[in-house]
Amino acid sequence: MTHQQFIHACVAESTTLQQKFVASNATRLERVALEMVARFKRGRKLLVFGNGGSAADAQHMAAELVGRFSHESPRTAALSAFSLSTDTSALTSLSNDFGFEWVFARQIAAHGQKDDIAVAISTSGNSPNILKAVEEARARGMWTLGLSGCGGGALANAVHECLAVESKSTARIQEVHGLLIHVLCEIIDREIVASEKP
Repeated sequence: MTHQQFIHACVAESTTLQQKFVASNATRLERVALEMVARFKRGRKLLVFGNGGSAADAQHMAAELVGRFSHESPRTAALSAFSLSTDTSALTSLSNDFGFEWVFARQIAAHGQKDDIAVAISTSGNSPNILKAVEEARARGMWTLGLSGCGGGALANAVHECLAVESKSTARIQEVHGLLIHVLCEIIDREIVASEKP
C-alpha cells in the first residue's frame, strides 16, 4: 500500500466509524446533550478528565464550553467547565502524595457538587484513575457521562450514560470522540447561548 492509499484508507475508516456510531446512537447522543443543557441551565458545572490524548480532548471540551463555540456568547450564557487534566501542580502533588489513581478523584472530591456533570474520557474504558473518579462523582450525586471505545470497558457500567465507539484503534476512537464533543457543544450552544442572545 502506498502512502496515499494509506491516507485514503485512514480517512475512510474514520468516516465510516463516525457514520456507524451516529446511526446507532443519535437518540442517545441527543438525550445526553439535553441532560447537559438542563444542568447548565440550573447553574451546574462540568468537570471533564482523561489521560494522554483523552486529556487533550478534556481540555478541548472545557475550552469550547467556557469560550465561544459558534455563537457570540453573552456574559449571562458563560458556562462553567473545568478540565481536571490541566493543573500540573495538582496532578503532580496528588500523584506523588496519594498515587496516580487518585489524580482525578481527589479533584472531584474538592470541586464536585450534587447535580454537577462529570465527563470521563477513556478509549479503553478501564483506566483505574478514570474509574475511581467516576466512583467519587457518583458518590457526590453528580451525573456521569463516559466517552470510550472497545465496548465501553468497565466504564460502561460505572456511568449513567456511556458513548462507546466500537473500535479497538485508539486513534479512530479519539477521532470519533472529537466529533462527539463538537456535537455536544453545538447542541449546548444552540440551546443556551443562541437562545439568550438579544
